[in-house]
Amino acid sequence: MRMAALRLRVADPDALAAFYREALGMSVQIEGANRRVGYPGRDADLLLMPGGGGYHHDRGQRYWKIGITLPDVDLAVDDLRQKDVPVSAPGQFLDIGYMCHLNDPEGFGIELLQHDFEGNRPVGAASPDAPFAKACIGQITLRTGDIAAEDAFCQSMGLSLLSMQDVEPYGFDLHFYAFTADKSPNPDLWAVENREWLWKRPYTTLEFQHIPNARFAPVPDYLGAEVEGLADPQKDAFGDPWLPT
Repeated sequence: MRMAALRLRVADPDALAAFYREALGMSVQIEGANRRVGYPGRDADLLLMPGGGGYHHDRGQRYWKIGITLPDVDLAVDDLRQKDVPVSAPGQFLDIGYMCHLNDPEGFGIELLQHDFEGNRPVGAASPDAPFAKACIGQITLRTGDIAAEDAFCQSMGLSLLSMQDVEPYGFDLHFYAFTADKSPNPDLWAVENREWLWKRPYTTLEFQHIPNARFAPVPDYLGAEVEGLADPQKDAFGDPWLPT
């Protein structure tokens, strides 16, 4: 099985697809009124579906963002700024990763997350002429107040827990699941050494930001996930749909 797509309802699929193509180097496929955008490989696409508009994110919502993993965040930021795309200054966030953030033109959040921590990036990791050439959609991020319920659903679907990350200064922890037989280098899933390994995976992980006992609002423009190999539609622990491709 494979996490195949994140489904988002948007105001203008054509215009938004053009942003993902021109700013972030994704390809675009036309599927009726929908636009499927993504990178080549085993990671998930974004399925942009008409009928949205007026999306506004806040921290009380279930859906948060996508994460794009890539070899050199600094080159990607330089490229985006040359295209007049607003993006935050990159930096090392605790012992999690070297990253920055931006929003697409309809307000959906995007995190750029480097394969290696600050100071660990190999020389020549990416080409300045093609900073997104080795990128993939590495994370689909949701929020939860009940990680036990999320874990039970993920385990029932056959996803593997690859990493847990304590972000105690900010009052949450992170949990990463994927359809894979890969094993983290350190069997202690809280271990920091697993993190750079995780950011190099070529497939999409489902990331939960867990704030114990918090309650989150549904996001009408988040329409769930498509899963390759899924036999029948399912609903996750929050009630959002998972659909066969």
